[in-house]
Amino acid sequence: MTEQSFINQRELAQRWGISPRTLERWRWLGAGLRFLKLGGRVVYRMEDIEAFEADRLRSSTSETQPLIPDYRNERAVAAPAAQGLSRGGTR
Repeated sequence: MTEQSFINQRELAQRWGISPRTLERWRWLGAGLRFLKLGGRVVYRMEDIEAFEADRLRSSTSETQPLIPDYRNERAVAAPAAQGLSRGGTR
């Protein structure tokens, strides 16, 4: 039997440079990656994190983008190209 490695929401948010609340919204919307809930504790398996990251690896911004949640409309949309966009979504 192999030992699995897990990280919590705070650690994953730090790894990706996003807010822990973003991960909470993804779970609420059923988007993002798989997680394990043990009582009130949420953890993520490293193998699922690495698979999720590998699935989003791109060589060009013109490649098909994976779906990410759009919280303004509460639906999934294609990820915008990061080129030239500020946090507010304008140039």
